[in-house]
Amino acid sequence: MSQTPHHGPALVDAHDDLPTAAARHPLDPLTADDIERTREILVNAGLLTESTRVPMLLPYEPDKSEMADFRATGRAVDRRVDATLLDTSTGAVTEVVVSVTRGDVLTRREHDPAAAPYGQPQYLFEEYERAAAIAKASPEWQSAMTRRGLADRMELAFCSPLAPGFVGRANEVGRRVIRSLTFLRDAEDDIPWAHPVEGLIVHIDLIENRVIGVEDEGDVPVPSGSGKYTPDAVGPARESLKPIEIIQPEGPSFHVDGSFVQWENWTMRVDFNAREGLVLHDVAFDGRSILTRASVPEMVVPYGDTSPTRFWISYFDAGEYLLGKNANHLELGCDCLGVIRYFDGFVADDHGHPVRIPNVVCMHEEDYGILWKHTEPGVGAEVRRSRRLVVSYFSTIGNYDYGFYWYFYLDGSIQVEAKATGIVFVGGGIPGTTNRHAPEIAPGVFAPVHQHLFSARLDVAIDGEDNRLVEIDAARIPMGEDNPFGNAFTWKETPLTSELSARREADTSVARVWEVQSASKRNHIGKPTAYHLLPQPTALLMADPASTVAARAAFATKHLWATAFDRDERWPGGRYPNAHQGGAGLPAYTADDRSIDGEDLVLWHTFGLTHVPRPEDWPIMPVDYAGFWFKPYGFFDVNPAMDVPESSQAHARAPQGGSGCCGGGACECGH
Repeated sequence: MSQTPHHGPALVDAHDDLPTAAARHPLDPLTADDIERTREILVNAGLLTESTRVPMLLPYEPDKSEMADFRATGRAVDRRVDATLLDTSTGAVTEVVVSVTRGDVLTRREHDPAAAPYGQPQYLFEEYERAAAIAKASPEWQSAMTRRGLADRMELAFCSPLAPGFVGRANEVGRRVIRSLTFLRDAEDDIPWAHPVEGLIVHIDLIENRVIGVEDEGDVPVPSGSGKYTPDAVGPARESLKPIEIIQPEGPSFHVDGSFVQWENWTMRVDFNAREGLVLHDVAFDGRSILTRASVPEMVVPYGDTSPTRFWISYFDAGEYLLGKNANHLELGCDCLGVIRYFDGFVADDHGHPVRIPNVVCMHEEDYGILWKHTEPGVGAEVRRSRRLVVSYFSTIGNYDYGFYWYFYLDGSIQVEAKATGIVFVGGGIPGTTNRHAPEIAPGVFAPVHQHLFSARLDVAIDGEDNRLVEIDAARIPMGEDNPFGNAFTWKETPLTSELSARREADTSVARVWEVQSASKRNHIGKPTAYHLLPQPTALLMADPASTVAARAAFATKHLWATAFDRDERWPGGRYPNAHQGGAGLPAYTADDRSIDGEDLVLWHTFGLTHVPRPEDWPIMPVDYAGFWFKPYGFFDVNPAMDVPESSQAHARAPQGGSGCCGGGACECGH
């Protein structure tokens, strides 16, 4: 799946552009000044030496009691930062929480990556380049390339550094290890992914800065075809497509004040950090709370190939590589269309200095077809068009690109969608042969089966923090006294009252949904106000339950988990999934089986893709989609979108004459 994370020109020095203002709200994203001040505090405390690096730096968000006090009194909240420090000369790891407000270190904790259950901090950008240099300088690698007849191509070879998974090898346990696979370029501007050197694996210790093993398996020829996708390689673009212009002559319907966004009945705060990327806070409709916090904090990409080159691959693109730190600088007309509001993001580089990612989050409105419609004889048609607010970002982790989209609808619904595109990860093989784990997608190019499994974290707050969770299934009624005609069916409600009972799987055969109810608020028919989590069909982790990837990515073995809120429980696979032997994250969070009945409730939902690659995925894969819905169910007393006005084009004339697209009624053309 994911190879060398993107760390190119999208990242610019934070002070090269406009100055950054101090944060005005406790939930505002980190600013360049916050990050620079954190670094200064760490230096003054003697925690940043010449060999110290910063694998991860995140906001240490206020707890809920602090936010309640802030809302009630306006009293300032201590601005804090959570930093992970790595001594690159020894491998020692220190976790600190810094008060930017007070200018001191609040807490300090040592983490020993060599002690069970292990777990290494996230990779540094500088380690990718260092690993490539170590691999190419290795006599064993050079010998393998020479043996394969590739000595004259070593200079242009691309040694891709890859997270090693956890396979329990004695010479890797507790060490900061990275693996390197080799791909060839025909020229400096060539796309290397099309030319894998199959069976050549270099194992590197990043603290000792040396090769600890080289595998050289087989003599598969390097595929010779091109993987180029730029216009000079593809040829002239087609000229048959006519322009589509998105215009809003009166501007957008949303209003932005710092990180605070208001759109129609929706309000929220837009946040961004180096690990999760996009985070949303205080999502509410008509002033009524729905989500306290929402993000997609983890994803795992396990491969189903048994070859030495790939059996160990199971990337955690947030926990090992940092989705936010690898986020894209978005471009108008390419990534987003229409009247766009961009938000910049700030992350720390390897040395703890602030780095600005311009236009990292995109927000805009989209038409979304019919919202509601009815035609009544003698009355006519009433039609209203739907639109949605889109908040999104894209991250490039090596060969794959991921878009994360949050859609907010006029009827109170929320949709979350992940878009996977980029270049599928490939290996080499004998053209025309069959590999049960990897279909051939181009001559000699084989793409292994794999999955992209995401975990969404929803800190739900349906009309407040006191919520309940109920599983609802459609249920057949046997034909008989209760169902004399055989047509009847009903539904079954199963309360999920503790954390272990809430480890659940989706079931499309009974239209399973999970209902989050308010424990104290009722609608006008006396039922709890509620929202439904509607899963979309997706396979769970295909790896065997006894495998190491199942232990590390246990969150992906269930579609639903639910926990009692704990501010420190943020990561589905644990804080350090890199080289971890497993059991961290959700298995640990739920082990005590706390009550979730009428409590401050957090939902964790697994969704994603199971990918058997095809020729049409080459050289760049068209976007594949995965996601879910969060829809009101009794949260409102009536359809909350009844007051949406007719489309501004409802009575427009058709271009070739005649009446508008509805024959004089409200416009319904579209989808």
